[in-house]
Amino acid sequence: MCIYKTDDAGASMSEGHSHIDAVSAAGRHRRPLTIALVITAAYMVVEALAGILTGSLALLSDAGHMLTDVVGLGLALAAIQFASSSRDRSNTYGLYRLEVLASLANAFLLFGVAIYVLYEAVQRFSDPPAIAGPPMLIVAAVGLGVNLVSFQLLRAGAAESLNVKGAFLEVMADALGSAGVLLAGAIVLTTGWPYADAIIGAGIGLFILPRTWRLGRAALRILLESAPSHIDVEKVEDELLTLEGVAAVHDLHVWTLTSGVDAASGHLVLGPAADLGEVLGRATRLLEDEFGITHPTLQCEPPAHEEKKAAV
Repeated sequence: MCIYKTDDAGASMSEGHSHIDAVSAAGRHRRPLTIALVITAAYMVVEALAGILTGSLALLSDAGHMLTDVVGLGLALAAIQFASSSRDRSNTYGLYRLEVLASLANAFLLFGVAIYVLYEAVQRFSDPPAIAGPPMLIVAAVGLGVNLVSFQLLRAGAAESLNVKGAFLEVMADALGSAGVLLAGAIVLTTGWPYADAIIGAGIGLFILPRTWRLGRAALRILLESAPSHIDVEKVEDELLTLEGVAAVHDLHVWTLTSGVDAASGHLVLGPAADLGEVLGRATRLLEDEFGITHPTLQCEPPAHEEKKAAV
């Protein structure tokens, strides 16, 4: 939106609007998230029932890992649902920040999983457990297959949305766990070396931690309304200054509502004889085409307005 301020008492304000409804990156990937949630939850129930019926602690433990995936996927979907259906007068942007909060919650959940995996790995160095037999390896193989399907479903969305990325990392961590069980089992069964499980487990934990840190840091940047990491605010200002009719730019702010929805606000000082409509069109097209900013709010001011402000 561009608001043209006049300096004549009683003069009317002329407004131009360039509003684009927010469609979050996560919202575009609702269907694969739903499919991944359904198949993961279904296998979790099957695995838990098999563990109860057979008395296998290993199966129940793996079902617990699946539960973290279900929680992560559920958080992501719930955030999308609330964000897309809660826009009203009191939530003028909707509740899109719920998607960011869900990604932050997933980061904490992943951090807990990684620390637990590292703790278990240390314990197993001192007391290597008996390796599960073929039935457990079969269960791990099926679990890996389920996770690989979810992995493929969420991969595209993870590149666009922090919310989907959190769920994606949950699935990836569990897939690595299942692959680790298979690899460790194969090593021990063929060589008898008891420490393979602990080493692979520690490797998985160390693999998860830096990715979890980056996910949490990116979510916090959005919540703190920092400028998006992919946008150079100084360059945005410089590009606006190159537009015909723009004499100066000040109070420029750029932030992210949720993944895929960047916003900006700023003041444009118009040059002599500048046409408001043309400046508005050029500025909004520049912000969207060059920087992907789909929610600009630009206040346009004539030079006389700046001179009066400086004199006050």
